Amino acid sequence: MTRIAVCRGCCCGSARKVPGFDHDEQLTRLAEVAEVRVTDCLDVCEQANVIVVQPSPAGREAGGRPVWLGLVNQPEAADDVAAWIRAGGPGLADLPAILALHVTAPPRRTGTGDVVRGSAEKPDPAT
Repeated sequence: MTRIAVCRGCCCGSARKVPGFDHDEQLTRLAEVAEVRVTDCLDVCEQANVIVVQPSPAGREAGGRPVWLGLVNQPEAADDVAAWIRAGGPGLADLPAILALHVTAPPRRTGTGDVVRGSAEKPDPAT
């Protein structure tokens, strides 16, 4: 089964950071298609709300890697993530072009424990 990590720490999932959005409904929609794990902070606060879609075992076997999505702040975006997962998700189904707009880079940690943010490489939706 596909797993999703949903950031709900310091600012993701808060009405203060993303007002007027039903954060609980987003979790409910995603839980219909995947195992959802709520995490504290994923260290990309400027991209709130952040979701990390892990490949299923079959997707991992096919070469799928975790996909970090940021600014997932519309009900339709959760529906797009759910539809992708139903189609197979990372490794088994191409990332829809609409979700490619949400791809963000995970933070990198240095040997000293510092967090370094890099730029996300956006996949080419035509491939």
